[in-house]
Amino acid sequence: MNPNLINRDISWLAFNGRVLQEATRSGVPLLERLKFLSIYSSNLDEFYRVRIPALLALSRIDGPEKADEGIPGEVNRIIAGQQQTFGRVLREAILPALEAQGICFVYRQPVPEPLKAATREYFLSRLAAFLQLVRLSAAGDFFPENNKIYLAIGITEGDKEDVVILNIPSPECGRFYTATVDGIQYVLTIDDIIKDNLAFVVPGVQIRSCYSFKITRDAELDLADEFKGDIAEKIEQQITIRDLGLATRLLYDAEMPAAELQQLVQTFHLEHATLVEGGAYHNLRDLADFPVKRDSLSYDRWPSVPCGLSAQRIFERIEKQDMLLHVPYHSYDTVLQFFNEAALDPAVTDISITLYRMAGDSLIGNALISAARNGKNVTVFVELKARFDEANNIRWSKRMKAAGVKIIYSIPGLKVHAKVALVRKRVAGRNVYYGLLATGNFNESTARFYTDHILMTAHKGMLRELELLFIFLAKRRKPETADRFFAPEHLLVAQFNLQNVFLRLIADEIAAAQQGKPAGIAIKLNNLEEEVMINKLYEAAQAGVKVALLVRGICRLKPGMPGLSEGITVKRIVDRYLEHGRIFIFHNNGDPRVYLGSADWMNRNIYRRIEVCFPVYAPELKQALQEMMRIQLEDTGSAVTLDASGNNTGGPSDAPDALHAQRELYQLIKQNRL
Repeated sequence: MNPNLINRDISWLAFNGRVLQEATRSGVPLLERLKFLSIYSSNLDEFYRVRIPALLALSRIDGPEKADEGIPGEVNRIIAGQQQTFGRVLREAILPALEAQGICFVYRQPVPEPLKAATREYFLSRLAAFLQLVRLSAAGDFFPENNKIYLAIGITEGDKEDVVILNIPSPECGRFYTATVDGIQYVLTIDDIIKDNLAFVVPGVQIRSCYSFKITRDAELDLADEFKGDIAEKIEQQITIRDLGLATRLLYDAEMPAAELQQLVQTFHLEHATLVEGGAYHNLRDLADFPVKRDSLSYDRWPSVPCGLSAQRIFERIEKQDMLLHVPYHSYDTVLQFFNEAALDPAVTDISITLYRMAGDSLIGNALISAARNGKNVTVFVELKARFDEANNIRWSKRMKAAGVKIIYSIPGLKVHAKVALVRKRVAGRNVYYGLLATGNFNESTARFYTDHILMTAHKGMLRELELLFIFLAKRRKPETADRFFAPEHLLVAQFNLQNVFLRLIADEIAAAQQGKPAGIAIKLNNLEEEVMINKLYEAAQAGVKVALLVRGICRLKPGMPGLSEGITVKRIVDRYLEHGRIFIFHNNGDPRVYLGSADWMNRNIYRRIEVCFPVYAPELKQALQEMMRIQLEDTGSAVTLDASGNNTGGPSDAPDALHAQRELYQLIKQNRL
């Protein structure tokens, strides 16, 4: 284990701890605190599905993606502490605060007497239709599904004891039941309604006990680097068995007797799973659907800012000057307009786009279908290996292909994570190009709460390179070590020049500092993991370059270490929006070089993906991005500072004068000052 790097899983857990911290803050609106509990829970489930299997298999991992040595004991200790915080803040802070607002969230309590009749009717008319039970003594081929909640019901029948396994049908029925009685809004989980009516489920027996549990399973698809036949079909087959993967965690009610727990372990072959004590309720990610809606208990509304293009064609505007959108502060309608105009404009001949995660009801997907039906040549590169979005991407691929869209599937051994689109028009006998390059997915759903940056440009050099990239992607092959096909000068493309250009930009700042000139680097990423890039930042700090980093998630770099990284600071912002944009700013002797893009500095992004970062040339747009970075680096209300161990320190603050960067940025964009 490299002593100059933080363990990646410990760092990720620190990020999730920062998410949990938002739920503890009295300055965060009450219903939003519940949502942060939901996000924390959802994140942790994914950690057990994705990272725990990797930790268990580290001895078999090889190559450039070789992970840092796992620290399972430390991982478990951190998670256990966070889970205790989760339960404490819910019971001792949030539930009393809800009660003070006339909202009774029935938690580890019997069904209130005024609701008995109504909940029994709800059970018999609705919930009972979805219940399936199996006796543990005769479980046979019964297979607990991934992350589904079950009850283990201890029964005595005559002189025999057994355990009945019963599902909680939250996916089918929703997790919560709500009713208002005498001015109090009650909220119950269906778990408690089912427990209150077990006599209907297992009649004629003595019910000794009832405890909940769930099993989390490995989420990795078994996909080889080279595919023979239809890749979409192969991935569809893998998706159908994903939830049958090896168990990585058994989460159970801590009050469950040891003997009963051991029965579950033996019956369901969970000997190699991590056993995790929990509370009476699991899947608290469902708190995202808490059935109380009150503006007074939620964030104040921030309507997205329109870009004022309704009376102007978007391509005419882009021809005159580059446009830079900052969503969700700016309206995503401008992006939709870009694709809609391309679909309708008779002069448009070709549209090319990469799609990584599409919205379920994607308007962009529909625009591409319309474009194809309107006679355009539409080429869509669909990344079918986008984890947990495979099925949706396949569904859209089939729809678009049926409409005449040319679909290009995943490159063997690589994921295409770039977020780029290119439109070609034929005007007066010549080709004219318009490009859309983004830091986030072409997904109007996530655009409502992910902060991203979207450049719309007619820059000829940049878009000629983008056209060459699409030509390369159509070949569906990995770049060769000395691939001469594509040598971009403007774009930074992983597998071609991205890492080398970033290393050179850092080296230029090192050279400036060594010559006594001003030097500085400001970078915003989701994750910072890759050792070559981290070591280069260490080298810059040792040369006197000031390095300011905003890293939302994993950060393996150790800031502030004497002799190693004294000139490096790292901040993490967690607020109402998910910080998702990637920004790279290099001082360049007072003429900053500014890039945006899709690439984090992780092993997977640099070595196993096609990523695109792109320069921002317009002086006013470069200035806006520098101002945004300055504000975020000065955040005192929602930011924390990472120490050399990766811990969150020095914030956040609920003080009235604290600077919340997201609020400040929204106000500036609303006033058209950014």
